[in-house]
Amino acid sequence: MIRSAVIMAGGLGTRMRRTDDTATLEASQVAAAESGVKGMIPIKRPFLEYVLSALADAGIVDVLLVIGPDHDAVRQYFTREAPPTRVRLRFVVQPAPIGTANAVTVAAAVLGDAPFLVLNADNYYPVAAFRELATEDSAGVVAFDREVLVRDGNIDAERVRAYAVLDLSRDGMLCGILEKPGDAFDLTSDAAKWVGMNLWAVTPAIVEACHRVPVSARGEFELPEAVALALREGVPVRAVRLSAPVLDLSRRSDIAGVVDRLSSVDPRP
Repeated sequence: MIRSAVIMAGGLGTRMRRTDDTATLEASQVAAAESGVKGMIPIKRPFLEYVLSALADAGIVDVLLVIGPDHDAVRQYFTREAPPTRVRLRFVVQPAPIGTANAVTVAAAVLGDAPFLVLNADNYYPVAAFRELATEDSAGVVAFDREVLVRDGNIDAERVRAYAVLDLSRDGMLCGILEKPGDAFDLTSDAAKWVGMNLWAVTPAIVEACHRVPVSARGEFELPEAVALALREGVPVRAVRLSAPVLDLSRRSDIAGVVDRLSSVDPRP
């Protein structure tokens, strides 16, 4: 069973920094949004506390938070003001925000060869997703049902184009990844049934692919492309199918909805 997780929180938060006159926010939420550190946006507590609490509920005991060089406020909050009690939280700095594959290599240098979960800092995933992905010490991905993501979460149908569409075999293995399918892709087709939300189980073979993956069209080293490289080289990646919503906190317009969805949750990280 996998007992460690890596939360990728070293990005610039470019979309969250953008002003949005349609979003009604409290002053503390505006300040956090302007910093670009999405995990510190206050719900009742900072958003990352909810993520850490869900990981603890799933049996994860060791969490490594990948942060940027200017994210001292995150470290101070979780080490001095509100240190977690159910997970051991450590920090590692990603020197430059050059992609999720690079974040994985930075984390692996700390965690070593044991497999670990990898997740975004701006998504609230269901506990079942962590628990089921962590049951085996092998490479894996959670494949979320697109219809449920749109129907029960805060993700509209068009936003799916910014994620990864997954090609799965009947026996539950990942066959291929279409990263950010774009406007030409038919989101109502059977090929768009399963969506990746950057929740992975990473093994040394995936880490090695992260070291070798070429820079993407966006100018970054991206984890889905590294997994695709590993797939082409014969690395098996299991897929956990899950019909459950994910909350996305990537834009200011997302904040009110996420606050509403998490209003009844009491985080205990």
